[in-house]
Amino acid sequence: MNTSAQGLRVLVTAGAAGIGCAFASTFHEAGAKVFVCDIDAQALSKFRAEHPQVGTAVTDVAVPSQVDEQFDTAALFLGGLDVLINNAGIVGPTARVEDISVLEWDRTIAIDLNGMFYCTRRAVPLLKAAGGGGIINLSSIAGRLGYPLRTPYSAAKWAVVGFTKSLAIELSPSNIRVNAIQPGVVEGERVNQVISARAAAASIDFEASREQFVSTISLRRMVGAQDVANMALFLATPAGASISGQALSVCGDHGSLA
Repeated sequence: MNTSAQGLRVLVTAGAAGIGCAFASTFHEAGAKVFVCDIDAQALSKFRAEHPQVGTAVTDVAVPSQVDEQFDTAALFLGGLDVLINNAGIVGPTARVEDISVLEWDRTIAIDLNGMFYCTRRAVPLLKAAGGGGIINLSSIAGRLGYPLRTPYSAAKWAVVGFTKSLAIELSPSNIRVNAIQPGVVEGERVNQVISARAAAASIDFEASREQFVSTISLRRMVGAQDVANMALFLATPAGASISGQALSVCGDHGSLA
C-alpha cells in the first residue's frame, strides 16, 4: 500500500494544534511539503519552533481577505498545491436552540462552513494548475447523527457532507478528488470542553458526562488525532486514488449503541 506523500504540497487549516497538528506532522513525515495556518498566534509560534520546515500564517478562515492573503503566501512557499485539508472549526455553543444567540450561530457557521468555502475557492485553481489533487474536508459524526444542544455545529457538519459530495462530482473532470472525514470523539482538550459544557447543561459531573460519550461507542474508547491523520494520508496518497465523494467515519463505531 503506497501512502508516501513524497513531493506533495499540502495546506492544512487550523494546523498548529490538535488534529490539525497531527495532519501537518503526519504529511511532513511522509515526505510532503506542508504549510499551515491557524488563528492562534501563540500555538502557531510553538508549532513553528517544533516544525521549522513547515510554512505558517496567522489566519482567521472566516475572513475572506485573510484567506486570500494566506493563499498568496502558501502558494509562494509551496510552489503550488496538491492537497487542501479543510480542518478549521469550532465547537460552537452548547445550549438549547432558544438560548443560542444569533452571534453564536453566525460565528459557528462562519468558521465551520463559510471558511471551508473561502479556502476551497482559492485552492481549486491551484489544484487544477497542478493537474489534479485532493481536498479533504473535516466533518464530524455530528454530520451523521443528530446532536441535541449542538445545533449550529451539527448543522455545519451536515452541510460539509453536501459540500463534499457536490464538489467531488464537479471537480472530477479536473482529476480532483474530494472526501470528508467524520471523526468521532477525539481525545484532547477540545472534547473535554464539550464534555464539560454538556455536564453543566445536564447538571451532572464531568466523569458521568464522559461516560455518556463513551457508552455509545462500540469500541468503548475515544479515537486519537493520529487515527484521523492516518485516514487523511490514505485518502491523499496513491493508496486512496479511487476514493472520492465519500464521508468516512473514524469513530470507533460511534452511535451504534445509542
